[in-house]
Amino acid sequence: MAWFALVALTLVLSAWCGHCKKLAPDYEKLGTSFKKAKSVLIGKVDCDAHKNLCSKYGVSGYPTIQWFPKGSLEPKKYEGARTLEALAEYVNTEGGTNVKIAATPSNVMVLTPGNFKEIVLDETRDVLVEFYAPWCGHCKALAQTYEKVATAFKLEEDVVIANVDADKYKDLAEKYDVSGYPTLKFFPKSNKAGEDYNGGRDVDDFVNFINEKCGTSRDGKGQLTSKAGIVASLDNLVKEFLIAGNEEKKAVFAQIEEEVEKLQDSSARYGKIYLKAAKNCMEKGVDYAKIEIQRLERVLKKEKE
Repeated sequence: MAWFALVALTLVLSAWCGHCKKLAPDYEKLGTSFKKAKSVLIGKVDCDAHKNLCSKYGVSGYPTIQWFPKGSLEPKKYEGARTLEALAEYVNTEGGTNVKIAATPSNVMVLTPGNFKEIVLDETRDVLVEFYAPWCGHCKALAQTYEKVATAFKLEEDVVIANVDADKYKDLAEKYDVSGYPTLKFFPKSNKAGEDYNGGRDVDDFVNFINEKCGTSRDGKGQLTSKAGIVASLDNLVKEFLIAGNEEKKAVFAQIEEEVEKLQDSSARYGKIYLKAAKNCMEKGVDYAKIEIQRLERVLKKEKE
């Protein structure tokens, strides 16, 4: 079938464009989803390599998404949200297709008046809440980033990334002084009145905020950072423990035990690891740490093979 007998959605981009890179994964999924729809073509043009072509179609910014109806070289500029769902809906509407996009399970906790108190006001959890409205363009633009943040912290049991339809549940919005969308509020364990989140809205901005407020150590992909497991209040005691004699070690170990008892949340979990390592050093000798590191390196190497 010749290309002019197709309807086509075309992404016009530049290799250095950050917004283009952000859109790329969803646009790739869109192309894959419509691959079997014979009447629709999902394409893209690199304007760095094809400047004349992009100039011909009036492209002045990146990314630009244009829809070419069947048999026409006069495109319509796509002005909708840059999400997979919105793009798929547009192509189905304009192209007369009915392609279903497989839903990806979300790691964002959905709040309602029925579970808001149980989740947000739980003093064992730190909770970030997005108050949004379904019709809000800024909310739609934030959705993909917010999902990545939720995914990054999905293994942290006491950290919750949540949202609530404030347009549907107006009483909740009014209770927390929400007057615009999206509004983000942080509810730490120590303050269930809520605090306004006024930081940046990139993944790293949110991740850095959560790490600082919750004592976690995750990167934007959910991997543990080099700071994970480190408890500053125990580090000096560990140094004393390592240089101490056998009898002195027992005294320092007792101090470590006392300090671990004071720790809370993730620090408490890490503190127990410090304590276990110190106990093994006393029972198995000063070379325990070196031998254990070598053992773990062998395990990791085996997993990669």
